[in-house]
Amino acid sequence: MRNVIWLLLLAIVAVVAASLLGSNDNLVTLYWAPWRVDLSFNLFMVILVGLCLVLNALIQAVGLLIGLPQRAREWRVSRRDRIAQGALREALSQYFGGRYGRAHKAAQRAVAIQADTPELRQDTEFTVLGHLLAAGSLHRLQDRTRRDEQLAQALDLARRSTAARPAEEGARLLAAEWALDDRDAARTLELLSQLPPGVSRRTQALRLKLKAARLAQEPLEALKTARLLAKHQGFSPAAAQGLMRTLAVEALDTARDTDQTQRVWREFDAADRRDVVVAAHGARQLVALGATEDARAWLRPFWDRVAALPREERDTLAFALADAVDGIGPEWLPRLEAALQTCPGEGALAYGVGRAMMARQLWGKARALLEQAARDEALTPTVRREAWLHLATMAEQDRDEERAAQCFRAAAALG
Repeated sequence: MRNVIWLLLLAIVAVVAASLLGSNDNLVTLYWAPWRVDLSFNLFMVILVGLCLVLNALIQAVGLLIGLPQRAREWRVSRRDRIAQGALREALSQYFGGRYGRAHKAAQRAVAIQADTPELRQDTEFTVLGHLLAAGSLHRLQDRTRRDEQLAQALDLARRSTAARPAEEGARLLAAEWALDDRDAARTLELLSQLPPGVSRRTQALRLKLKAARLAQEPLEALKTARLLAKHQGFSPAAAQGLMRTLAVEALDTARDTDQTQRVWREFDAADRRDVVVAAHGARQLVALGATEDARAWLRPFWDRVAALPREERDTLAFALADAVDGIGPEWLPRLEAALQTCPGEGALAYGVGRAMMARQLWGKARALLEQAARDEALTPTVRREAWLHLATMAEQDRDEERAAQCFRAAAALG
């Protein structure tokens, strides 16, 4: 197809040339005293076109000759740029390969090449990345002094250029991560607090803040951060629930009296207060501090909907109530009876309600429920042993020494 087009163009040129140059009747006379030159028009046109072509070639040759130093300089700059880029890529490959000494040297070489080339100094982002790679390698080599020097240089350069803003954000996140690796939680939290609002809400920043808060033993702050991470889908739902439950329990453990425990409870999110495990742990802590009435108040909302809870949470709720039965009022009896009717045959529930009945001196119901719990092999030996001991106590109160001895032997058999 291309050959056909060229043939057509050649035919067109031939037709045009034949039309214009077919007759050679015209003359072109050039006067240059005392000479006179007569040329045919066709020859004059050929010479004119040839002179134009020669002049154009001469101009291009002069331009190339004049621009030769500039092109040589551009070639040298391009060559140094390729060398610097190669050194930076080598630093990256060595860093990911675990050869941190070589990575540091390659990054330093890349930065040095750029610093020695005035035309490349404007690429601030390249320099910042080189310093960050060098700092990361030094961090792996445990050279904190030179690491901080490289990091300071990277941050100083990044502040001067808007194009290097992403590199600056990365440098600050890396600094926080390195401070966390140094077990310096205060420094990590300080660096994270200096981040712009948009950066501080990123998943990586929240993960670092969570670790730093846990390291600093600030479970409430860690709990808030974990909740933000869960909203950003930083964890799977199951992992998020387990982590937040653990952090809530740790926050309750930091309280030293009833007022502190209540204050921590009020600072919890509503979702944390609806967690049976968290509420049960807090109730046990209140019982240990002598506030059994407050402990039962925390457990009451769950007993009102006990049938809707999973089996594991019902067991946890029953064991927590068993620890908080001292001084339990009669208003609890309808609630506990309803729980037994909706969830019959559960040993943990029988144990918790049996302890409550025993506290209310309803000996017959307490004895039947505790015997059910003591014989339930699904319960742990500790719970079953406690049930036998309470049965022995009731037998002693009834002066039934034989029954009490049997209960004691059954408890001893459970270890």
